[in-house]
Amino acid sequence: LGADDYVTKPFSPRELVARVRAVLRRFEKPLGPAKIKAGDLEIDGGAMSLAVRGKPVTTTATEFRLIHYLASHPGKVFTREQLLDAVWRDLAFVTPRSVDVYVRRLREKIEREPESPVYLRTVRGAGYKFEAPK
Repeated sequence: LGADDYVTKPFSPRELVARVRAVLRRFEKPLGPAKIKAGDLEIDGGAMSLAVRGKPVTTTATEFRLIHYLASHPGKVFTREQLLDAVWRDLAFVTPRSVDVYVRRLREKIEREPESPVYLRTVRGAGYKFEAPK
């Protein structure tokens, strides 16, 4: 009959909202072919490639979508929930703390010193933002 998902009773309103958002994300536009250069980073949305200091870096699809999304909006602070809505396109329910794990993994791949990040910055009490070094 065209159903995409179903939720059994009793259900959590958070899970219901997450599942509805997951279905709606299917109709979003894919990443654009924009190439972004910021400091030592080169992000190619069309080729889904990331290079750090001229060397290619292997990322998962989710890691790439996250770095591409943040780099496409430099200086803007995003909450975990906003990043989940914008980046995670799976039907699987992911907790907001999953964003922290992906940010940590990306920092290990792109930052010279992951403990003192230059690109992926934490804004205490708010979320994360991408900054291009000057």
